[in-house]
Amino acid sequence: MKSIPSFNSYIEQSIIENWDKDALTDYKGATLQYHDVARKIEKLHILFENSGVQKGDKIAICGRNSSNWGVAFLATIAYGAVAVPIQHEFKAEQIHNIVNHSESKLLFVGDVVATQINAEEMPALEGIIYLPDNSLLVSRSERLTYAREHLNEIFGHKYPKFFHKEHVHYYKDNNEDLAMINYTSGTTGFSKGVMLPYRTLSANVDGLKEAISSKLPKNSTVLNILPMAHMYGLSCEFLLEFCAGNHIYFLTRLPSPTLIQEAFAEIHPAIIVSVPLIIEKIVRKKIFPIIQNNRVKLLMNMPVVKKKVNEKICEMVKEVFGGNAYEILVGGAGMNKEIEKFFHDINFPFTIGYGTTETAPMITYSDWKDHITGSCGTAFKGMQVKVLSENPATIPGEIVTKGPNVMTGYYKNPEASKAVLDENGWFHTGDLGTMDADGNLFINGRIKNMLLGANGQNIYPEEIEDKLNSMAMVNESIILQKGNTLVGLVHPDLDEAHNLGFNDNDLQDVMEQNRKELNDILPAFCKVSKILLHEKEFEKTPKKSIKRYLYQDAI
Repeated sequence: MKSIPSFNSYIEQSIIENWDKDALTDYKGATLQYHDVARKIEKLHILFENSGVQKGDKIAICGRNSSNWGVAFLATIAYGAVAVPIQHEFKAEQIHNIVNHSESKLLFVGDVVATQINAEEMPALEGIIYLPDNSLLVSRSERLTYAREHLNEIFGHKYPKFFHKEHVHYYKDNNEDLAMINYTSGTTGFSKGVMLPYRTLSANVDGLKEAISSKLPKNSTVLNILPMAHMYGLSCEFLLEFCAGNHIYFLTRLPSPTLIQEAFAEIHPAIIVSVPLIIEKIVRKKIFPIIQNNRVKLLMNMPVVKKKVNEKICEMVKEVFGGNAYEILVGGAGMNKEIEKFFHDINFPFTIGYGTTETAPMITYSDWKDHITGSCGTAFKGMQVKVLSENPATIPGEIVTKGPNVMTGYYKNPEASKAVLDENGWFHTGDLGTMDADGNLFINGRIKNMLLGANGQNIYPEEIEDKLNSMAMVNESIILQKGNTLVGLVHPDLDEAHNLGFNDNDLQDVMEQNRKELNDILPAFCKVSKILLHEKEFEKTPKKSIKRYLYQDAI
């Protein structure tokens, strides 16, 4: 494997080159310039050093996205410690488990998490640091207490005149040094800790800079929507953008489609990175009601004006997303085919990528101009990708990948590591797909989600759900198997039902009609026998995938 640039050199270089530029802003809040970030990193380094933190020690971070979250992560990595980002949606018990399992020495927490956790459940921790102001919530070390109380004094002694560019020097990482442990959202049992060396961060940022940043103006403005404790949000929305010298806005609150759209209108991001659910909700609520009337549909089907009408619609859609985005990059789950076709028909700049936590995260990507409908791109820079099938173009097989983005294994779990990393270095993703002659990858679904029909046929529930989700009054759905029959569990669009004055019986009639229309377009072996209503929105992972295991006994 060829040598990869030091990841910390990317951080160092970006800070020095963009010293007086805006770096991190909490939406509706304060802005840090790159020199402010450098100063905060230096203060945390002094805190680490004077409290006895060694290179390779684990430092956990758990809180909503914010400028201070970003600073804590950068400070940890740049010091040579191992970052352990923890998803703030996790319950207190899960947070305690991850802190203990990772042997973290320090824990940074946000304001909400601070009220939920119990320090007594994490006996090996030396301190808990409050992200909003880096104050100590818990200290079990005299050195840590002293260092925090005298932090400004120590900083003043070290830099009596000023702190400037020439003082920015970070740990020179080696490719295989452990940079972070990212615990998967894990559907059952205890989450696995994905060990990511510095090379995985460098390779992702290097490839993304070439693929995306090269298309954007210097010092662009971007909006951070996805949770940074998840690799997709961390790499594509934070590390890439920081290393490219861009200005990153953090929502700091629950990212509802309404709040996101408001931020788009105000910030005008140069690129949008998202999961399908957010994009789909904005399109269905803000765009489809305007264009799905008889007059517009008639014009869209008239060859003489169709192109001009689509151009007008495309401009309108661009404005809904802030009017300035080079492209929308969607990942984390499959895109609804109806929305994807709509974007394709109006020539809207969007593309779909594919990745995993274990590859930090990129496996495939194509620029929107090269995007093939239904695919999630071709192999990412430096990565090899193949489908284990006798005919990858037509018969789905497991997707495997190899290259600098791949993890070294699962922390303290050699058995799980051996199950997915083969002796030749290929990572077995557990996803099923096909690949065309040009290397475009098409995802069918997870191997563990695949169902077997009565006669042994493979049934991919995600493909049925995609069709069902485009039907009347359906907000989201899961296809479940009971014996040899398939049942749809649907969370309906309750807002629309309320506006129309529909009761449960009316909704059930609509779903029965949906079922008949769905079965008309499905092969005989995967027809749905009935559809049941589910009142509450389905519980999801941070990347907005439905936690299927919670609903296996719902029928």
